[in-house]
Amino acid sequence: MAKLSDQLDFIVGAKAAAELDEHLGIRTVDDLLRHYPRKYIQGTTVIDDGHIPKEGEHVTFVDTVTGVTSRWTRGKPSREFIVATLGHHRPKLSATFFNARFLKQILLEGSLVMISGELGSFRGDLQLTHPEFLILKSPLGHAGKGSRSMVKVATAARDTEGVVGLEAFKRDSLPIYPATKKLQSWDIYLCVRQVLAMLDPVPDPLPDWIVARYGLMSEDEALRAIHLAEHPGERERALHRIRFDESVGLQWALARRRYGEQSESGPSAAVLSSGLRSDLVARLPFELTAGQRDVLEVISDDLARTRPMNRMLQGEVGSGKTIVALLAMAQMVDAGYQCALLAPTEVLAEQHARSMRNVLGSLAMAGQLGGAEHATRVTLLTGSMSAAQKREVRDEIASGEAGIVIGTHALLQDTVEFHKLGMVVVDEQHRFGVEQRDTLRAKAKEGITPHLLVMTATPIPRTIALTVYGDLETSTLRELPKGRQPISTSAVFFRDEGKRKWYDRVWDRIREEVAQGRQAYVVAPRIDDDDDAKHPDDGDTDAPADRQNVRKATAVTTLYEQLGIRELRGLRLGLMHGKLSAEEKDAAMSAFRDGEIDVLVCTTVVEVGVDVPNATAMAIVDADWFGISQLHQLRGRIGRGEHASVCMLLTELPSTSKAGVRLKAVADTLDGFALAELDLAERREGNVLGRDQSGRSVGLRLLSLLEHREIIETARLLCDEIAAEDPDLSNQPGMDQLAAHFIEDERMQYLEKS
Repeated sequence: MAKLSDQLDFIVGAKAAAELDEHLGIRTVDDLLRHYPRKYIQGTTVIDDGHIPKEGEHVTFVDTVTGVTSRWTRGKPSREFIVATLGHHRPKLSATFFNARFLKQILLEGSLVMISGELGSFRGDLQLTHPEFLILKSPLGHAGKGSRSMVKVATAARDTEGVVGLEAFKRDSLPIYPATKKLQSWDIYLCVRQVLAMLDPVPDPLPDWIVARYGLMSEDEALRAIHLAEHPGERERALHRIRFDESVGLQWALARRRYGEQSESGPSAAVLSSGLRSDLVARLPFELTAGQRDVLEVISDDLARTRPMNRMLQGEVGSGKTIVALLAMAQMVDAGYQCALLAPTEVLAEQHARSMRNVLGSLAMAGQLGGAEHATRVTLLTGSMSAAQKREVRDEIASGEAGIVIGTHALLQDTVEFHKLGMVVVDEQHRFGVEQRDTLRAKAKEGITPHLLVMTATPIPRTIALTVYGDLETSTLRELPKGRQPISTSAVFFRDEGKRKWYDRVWDRIREEVAQGRQAYVVAPRIDDDDDAKHPDDGDTDAPADRQNVRKATAVTTLYEQLGIRELRGLRLGLMHGKLSAEEKDAAMSAFRDGEIDVLVCTTVVEVGVDVPNATAMAIVDADWFGISQLHQLRGRIGRGEHASVCMLLTELPSTSKAGVRLKAVADTLDGFALAELDLAERREGNVLGRDQSGRSVGLRLLSLLEHREIIETARLLCDEIAAEDPDLSNQPGMDQLAAHFIEDERMQYLEKS
């Protein structure tokens, strides 16, 4: 008999085990049984297709041979081959076999065959070249003959189950597995049947009370049914149980991280009646919104506790997250701690340092002439600083003179030591991973785990917040500060009939804004001809038709030159992209901020955090090359001042294309949370969660962030319930077993949204 942890060698044989390991990375019984079918053949139809699949896809289906012809190859020696026409499809579907002498005796017109292989095309028709096959019914009694691997399945079924003929295939449904060219679905099916025939009853990792409460199928039943159950209802129950297990395992892995950190010692910092924070509140030139006050109260309570805060602050562009973070850091400085703010780019880090010093005024001038009584020092550390500058800043950090330290990845270097780190703030957290933020937290004194606040201007869908960022509590700012003006967005499909004039109107509109003393951004997808931009629809089956005859994405360097001599001739243009040096980028941004540049022609280097209130117009060229969230982020660079703003999304694709629908969705709403849900639906969770270094999908196997939110939320509440009864999380072996998939071999790395 066999257990889930057993190696496969002694069950399926050394050769089959080696092939499973080499081609699919499958080594144990559990690995094999977790290699779930991707679909099921029901009668003569592949359930989830309903049509002839596309070229290049590995297909398995049942059909009738409607014609067989013999042909000969050209050249010498000439070889005979046969072509079998399958069904009555349009386009025509056929299979080519080169072992003609044997096959033309058994593969006859009228035979019902199961066939498996990679679909190709020839002269407009679809064909399979030397596919695997098995004859299910034959006019002359050849049923059971066919390719080695499929015949082996039939033979194994007879040997292990005591039945004869093709009972392994004569079922209401058959599982079809993710396979490779060298390891067919039927090879996997045979191994699964062999393993299940020898498998001991599988112990249930979930306690009986959970199985009973939610009416779940047992683990043993589910693992067998998902591979061999013929009734769709029984398979669906098995799928539900396995999805429930996945969700519980993921949520328990996150709970171990979340509750494990709560047991650590955090730096308690109560709000003081007098100090840096109270002085800062008194001098703010604006009133906090109700949402800011509510979120700040929650964060303040977290900071006053003796366990580390782990909180994500999400909010629309311009909702005032930064001032909330600054007030939270001021609370920590009042308690004698230092705070570190980690930003993804030097432009954003420098902007944070500049804006925080401006807001703090004399409160940021500790040790300087004119510094206020409760002042601290705001210090900036970036990679482009000179060695002498870096040494000076590191000394300020190590001595404790700097209460608020702002920097890029340079803060993570071993040479940076803090005097008394108490809080870490990560801006645009999707640019950083768990490992990076933990590296910065580890710079605190031994025995102290700093509070963590991560911020994002990209709204996070509920299921993503519960999974990808499930180790964090979430606060949301939806309200925009008073006085903010709306952004009018238009999708410009200038290749559509009669709409060419709108292309010229875009540049006229920018000139109108500049004439009124305003400024504008023009954004392009890539830097130059060496920059290989990736289209968000790449890999989508509709994309080639959508993008046929469309040139490559516009390069910003080319666009800058073109606009200067044509559409925007006479205006003061600036250029900014990622290949410029830090000094060049800072010079361009400073000139734009100071009004010395009318139009900044740039790439997505301005996507995050850049704040120029006088910029009121944006044209995004080849907007179809950007995803929904990225377009919303870019649009957030305007509408930050007192004037109404306009954003124009230019594309050569038609309005009816997949990308056209995406652009119209962005144009129709400013609600980033609605767009985030749409973005998740577009990208699917495979792209959201990423892939590990081996190229295989990590994390979720059958659980869908789009379709199974209810299961995910149930699992979250269940794990919180168990944690409340067992705060040490020390008596839950079954839950630990389910969580192991997301923890072992550092599989939690998929949380690193780099």
